[in-house]
Amino acid sequence: MKTINPKQLEQKEREWYVIDAKWLTLWRLASKIAVILRWKDKVNYASYVDNWDYVIVLNSDKFSVTWSKLSDKMYYTHSWYLWWVKESTLSELLVKKPTKALELAVSWMLPKNKLRKTMISRLKLVVWENHIYNAQQPKELKL
Repeated sequence: MKTINPKQLEQKEREWYVIDAKWLTLWRLASKIAVILRWKDKVNYASYVDNWDYVIVLNSDKFSVTWSKLSDKMYYTHSWYLWWVKESTLSELLVKKPTKALELAVSWMLPKNKLRKTMISRLKLVVWENHIYNAQQPKELKL
């Protein structure tokens, strides 16, 4: 038997999914999004083929975290000057950039290679209840 390369399979349309992040835990939500973005839930998965789907996350700033992670979880940024590392907690980050925490969590769960940038570009984070991607007819996912 010959091995079938996923590139040989019929290329179908990319699917769009909608997830409501209200009251979902941050890391569990990020891991489910990373699986969908990476296409690991499909039968014909291949890490090198660009077959990934789009994910729209509604209420992307209203997720929940366990224990005291709002004050304990630290995010670091560096300005590339010597010893200029800025740190902020999760609650400070949510005030400044509401969607950045979820985007970073998903990004950290994707592979660290050239494909990461295109995978994270297919993640659409929306702070409101509705979105502008109605023309793509997204499917709603219940997590």
